[in-house]
Amino acid sequence: MPRRHLLSFAALLFTLPLSGQAGKPTVDLDAATTAMRNGIDAANRNDLAAAKRYFTHATVLAPTIPAPHAALGSILLAQGDFGNAERELRKAHTLDPKDPAVTLNLARTDVSLRHYDDAAALFHQALAADPPPVLTDEETLTYAIALSASGNLNGAKIQLAQALTRTPNSALLHDALGSLLAQTGSMDEAIPHFERAVALDPSLNQAQVHLGALLIAQNRPADAVGPLESAVAADPSSFDANLQLGRALSAVHRDVDALPVLHHAVDLRAEAGASTASLYDLALALQASGDSRAAVALFAAVTAPQSRLPMASLGPALTNYALARVQTGDAAGALPLYARALALGPDSPVFREDYGVAFLQQADLTHAIEQFRAGLTLEPNSAHLHYDLGLALKLKDDLAAAIPEFERAAQLDPTLPDPPYTLGVIYMQQGRYADAKTQLQRATQLQPDNGEAWALLGGVQKDSGDATGAAESLRKAIALEPEQPSLHIQLAALFSQAGKTADAAAERKIAADLSRAAVSHQRATFALKSGRTLLEQGKLPEAAAQLTTAAEADPKDPEPHRVLAEVLTRQGRPAEAALERKKAASLASASPQPDAIAPAAAQP
Repeated sequence: MPRRHLLSFAALLFTLPLSGQAGKPTVDLDAATTAMRNGIDAANRNDLAAAKRYFTHATVLAPTIPAPHAALGSILLAQGDFGNAERELRKAHTLDPKDPAVTLNLARTDVSLRHYDDAAALFHQALAADPPPVLTDEETLTYAIALSASGNLNGAKIQLAQALTRTPNSALLHDALGSLLAQTGSMDEAIPHFERAVALDPSLNQAQVHLGALLIAQNRPADAVGPLESAVAADPSSFDANLQLGRALSAVHRDVDALPVLHHAVDLRAEAGASTASLYDLALALQASGDSRAAVALFAAVTAPQSRLPMASLGPALTNYALARVQTGDAAGALPLYARALALGPDSPVFREDYGVAFLQQADLTHAIEQFRAGLTLEPNSAHLHYDLGLALKLKDDLAAAIPEFERAAQLDPTLPDPPYTLGVIYMQQGRYADAKTQLQRATQLQPDNGEAWALLGGVQKDSGDATGAAESLRKAIALEPEQPSLHIQLAALFSQAGKTADAAAERKIAADLSRAAVSHQRATFALKSGRTLLEQGKLPEAAAQLTTAAEADPKDPEPHRVLAEVLTRQGRPAEAALERKKAASLASASPQPDAIAPAAAQP
């Protein structure tokens, strides 16, 4: 609590003579002295409410004496009542403009009210006293804030640097100087100050957050994770700490870890009064980690007129908002956003590609082609844009124009698997088996886990008379897509041609079993869905019948047993319900659990 020289205020009041009060409001000096003493005692007990009452009473008893106003102002400042604090401290300063303690508290109050120019002038006035007061770390920091906010960044640096010569082990001052250096672009100089602040006081969370945020800005997110994890562990309710940790985890592609942290930041944003810039960073991190749906609402808030986003940032924000719409399947909602972003600029090949993809998602091929061609005007050697243009032309059945675009894309970036795959499909459809084989072989080399490409290659090899190559390709396709009956049928045909009747029969049996399993699975899915609907409608006997059918159709699925247990429970058949739950648990434990798949990162 700012209680600078409260006792000296009281002493001044105790010794102040009554002379000089003629023509002024009556001063009850004894009562005012008692009120001041009681207020100081309450302040020392940290009973700010009582101190406020006593000091308020003192200002009534001695309205023309500065000490009560100064004391009341300091309490109001400590309570965060900056408007009333400013009023009382202003009165005290008017009554005694040479008291540096009053001047400093008034300056601090003006900083809290964002009256930075006034605050800087008051600090300058206080330090002009003879002798000048020695500022506390907190006062130095406040003075630096006033100077920085009023445009005197160099003066702020000087104040902080001079203070650090007096108190070199002040974590608060190191953090402040680091922040100022980072603000002025001196990031390399800022890092040691943040690191020193953290070393001096590991509990200074703001220093941990500042260090982490700066490391992210320097493209060192892996180094940022440690200090930011410490900050979140120390203060789980800190919006800034959660935001920056989520950004760091997202940047190192630890999306599974990042998303819970980012979602927590979303929950904290309102109470924290998060800035527009912070909300934008949060939206970008969510989008990059695969949760574009959560990002959409934040992008909407950031780009709303009342957010007052700087015009230079509005175009990119609208672009990312539009991209999030496309990623969530709302291309129709994305198109007007892209149009606004294009009007604001800047234009770029990537922007035109994204805009074209939105039209493509809407099956508006004409406008998609227009955007892809506009992008190629900006960057003629973009393999992605040539491929996208080729795809749009193919969908428009203009293969004569599409094929050169795919070929150009493959030439510009030989590592892309999509151009040779698509060319292989087109050549196969045109009966150009040799060309199709070449392209599909290239596609499987670039993307060996593409089961469909292996299947197509096997089909082309079979049709071109390469039975050995076809069998090898089909086996690779089966390994990647073991539940596709058609692959086994093709392999059976090859065995039949080679006179391997037993092998052919085995493959046909596998295909038949897979087909029956697929039919049974469809039947089970339909029955399970019907059972749930009937359960919601309260039709318990009908629901039980459907769920029994689902369990019989797909004996390995635990879900029909779980839902059937609920039906039986509602029917008052607890023993049978328990049996179904046991079956469900047994099936669930026997089923292999798929590995967690991290969502693909959004395009920045």
